Amino acid sequence: MESTTLLIIFGVGLVGLGVGITVGYLLRKKLAQSQANSTEAKAEKMMTEAKTKQQELILQGKEKAQQLMDEAKREERQAKNELASAQQRLEKRETMFDQKLLELQDNQNKLMEKVERVKQIKIEIETLKTQQMEKLQAVASLTKEEAKMRLLEMVEEESKTDLMNRIIKLEKENSEVYEAKARDIILDAIQRNASSHSAETTASMVPLPSDDMKGRIIGKEGRNIKTIEKLTGCELIIDDTPDSIMISCFSPIRREVARIALTKLMADGRIQPARIEEFVEKAKQELSIDIRKAGEEALYKMGITGIDPKLVGIVGRLKYRTSYGQNIMNHSMEVGQLAAVIANELGVDPVKAKRAGFFHDIGKAVDQETQGAHPAIGYTILQKFNMDADTCEAARDHHLDHPTSIYACIAKAADAISGARVGARRDTFELFVTRLEDLERTASSFPGIEKVYAIQAGREVRVFIKPNEIDDYGAVQLAKDIARKIEEELQYPGEIRITMIRETRVIEYAR
Repeated sequence: MESTTLLIIFGVGLVGLGVGITVGYLLRKKLAQSQANSTEAKAEKMMTEAKTKQQELILQGKEKAQQLMDEAKREERQAKNELASAQQRLEKRETMFDQKLLELQDNQNKLMEKVERVKQIKIEIETLKTQQMEKLQAVASLTKEEAKMRLLEMVEEESKTDLMNRIIKLEKENSEVYEAKARDIILDAIQRNASSHSAETTASMVPLPSDDMKGRIIGKEGRNIKTIEKLTGCELIIDDTPDSIMISCFSPIRREVARIALTKLMADGRIQPARIEEFVEKAKQELSIDIRKAGEEALYKMGITGIDPKLVGIVGRLKYRTSYGQNIMNHSMEVGQLAAVIANELGVDPVKAKRAGFFHDIGKAVDQETQGAHPAIGYTILQKFNMDADTCEAARDHHLDHPTSIYACIAKAADAISGARVGARRDTFELFVTRLEDLERTASSFPGIEKVYAIQAGREVRVFIKPNEIDDYGAVQLAKDIARKIEEELQYPGEIRITMIRETRVIEYAR
């Protein structure tokens, strides 16, 4: 019973299971069919929409294509119109160019005809000119060059007076302005500087401890004095002057060597040729040291540094060099100080001007031992020691009329001030007379001069000229020529004034 029940239950379960499976299959099939129908509907709808969209896009494309075609056609028509217009303009320009070319060729032909005509006229004019010139020369009995010279002489003669007056007026105007300015600067420089005077001498006095020393200096048969004079190059003058002898020599350095040697010999007491030679050598060494110290002291006072030691020694030699009675060392220091003052007034570098002024006469340190003038020697020395160009040019050009460098001009002015101040320089009577004679002879060497007088101690030359041989214009030029010749041939301190005197005197008597 129970097994039957179980079978029945199992059979019922199987039937239920089969029915469930069948119902599930049917439901699933129906559901799948329903989903399929829904998908097909959607797909159909999408297809319909796609076709509609496609139709719209096709229509839009056609419209767009039509618009593009219309625009392309319009642009094509516009381009054709522009091309046609450009072609018309080009054809028009071509036509104008052809016309202009024809006109140019026509003008060129006409111009060539005119050129040929001008050439023919020129030939005719030259022929007529030659004929007229020949006629004029025949009538005037003068050649072309002679007539030209005659005309120029007439013009020169007529304008000579006007030209002379104009030159004198310009020189006077310029000189008044510049002299006033220069006078202020020079006076200021002179007032701010004071230097000692050092007179030139050619002899030195050596004091003796007693008159007996004179005989010992002379030596047996004059051996000692001859040895001293031979070794020093000086002349010993032993006369009746008590307790002193004189050393005479134009070279201050040799004179100083002789003085030092004599002083040491007298102090030693053993005066004989061998000892004299020894003491002369010692005196030279001592003087060499003194020269170097003098150079160092002068450079220190001037504030000049960085100088080669060999150049310092050359500077020291200026202590024993004089010119026109003026010690060159003192003169150089004075010129350097004056140059600095003048440069400061002119607005240029006073340090460089001081250096240029101090070294302007450096050539005089060795000019007695070297050939050539001291400006050229100084220029060579300064270049050798690599001095700046302005200092070298000042040494070379300070005696020129128109120095190229401003510092050379300043050095020239300071040199003139230092040499021209009262008491700075002096001449011996013989040199003074010789200088006056040289001035008068130099001025008298020109034609047309009647008399020449050197006055004011040689600072002015008055020249009387013949009025019937030299006119006013010629007098102006003659004064310049005389001044130039004096500058080239003579040596003198300061400046010399040339005064030309031209007068015509007519004398008649009433009886």
